[in-house]
Amino acid sequence: MSSVIFSILGIYLFIIIGFVAKMSFKDAINDKTITILNVYFLQVFLTFWGLLIRPIDIKLLFAPSIYLFIVIVILIFSAIAAKKIFYEQKEYSVATVAAIIGNTGNLGIPLCIAIFGEESIPYTTIINLVNVFIVYTFGVYYYSRGNFDVRTSLKNIVKLPILWAASIAIILSAVGYKPNEEIMKVLMMGAYASITMQLLLFGIYLHGIKIKEISKKLTIWVMGLKFIIIPLITFIVLYSIELDGMIKGIIFIELLMPLAVANVNIASLYDCDAPLVTALVFISSVLFLGVIFIGVRVLAFL
Repeated sequence: MSSVIFSILGIYLFIIIGFVAKMSFKDAINDKTITILNVYFLQVFLTFWGLLIRPIDIKLLFAPSIYLFIVIVILIFSAIAAKKIFYEQKEYSVATVAAIIGNTGNLGIPLCIAIFGEESIPYTTIINLVNVFIVYTFGVYYYSRGNFDVRTSLKNIVKLPILWAASIAIILSAVGYKPNEEIMKVLMMGAYASITMQLLLFGIYLHGIKIKEISKKLTIWVMGLKFIIIPLITFIVLYSIELDGMIKGIIFIELLMPLAVANVNIASLYDCDAPLVTALVFISSVLFLGVIFIGVRVLAFL
């Protein structure tokens, strides 16, 4: 558990550095440049490193398949319900997709290790892989729709190198390719740089948040979807199927994760109200500190 605490402290350290940097240097720090460097270049290293660090076991695909099914069910519900509540396109985009993009990697994996042990790693790794595809397909599409039409939004998905990098990495892993130590060191450097830059970018956008300008209606909707509706739907689906208790618990905890910083990256890239998305990520992270204790207790009923 101490390793999880130090990981969380490390995450907040870099967020604070980003916040202080923006506060000190103002317009000298270009938010969009950092986003482009991260999404188009550094996250390619992160994707390769994450997928090649250990072989992908096809036998483990059942758990992420359930995870994906639940996400799609929630996305359909969210897209239909949000349409009746939010009439401004950017708000609708955020309301539809923000809650399903959870922090399954930086927080989800170590937290599941703390709860279920190291035997959870193969499952959390592949679930995180599925989440990567969710982020850069559904996430990119809906955040793009804040400013672009359907055709352009679909093109934006194809333009991102991360999906192509992930596809190549999966193929290499499936055929048994094992990169040598030198290559993995290079990939690891880029991966850690990407993670650090994501956190710095989050801190930078936190500095620009004005509490009075945060939509209360949108905040209540996203937090309610994240911490009430998603856990409820997940519980119903998992309770109704026959599956190992640990795997059910992993899926439940991963879907309970707070909003990922990836939301900020994509919202920033497509100018879909990144400061508001940053506020939502921060609020969900704070609420999660209390919600996780309830979530752990719910595991006993699955």
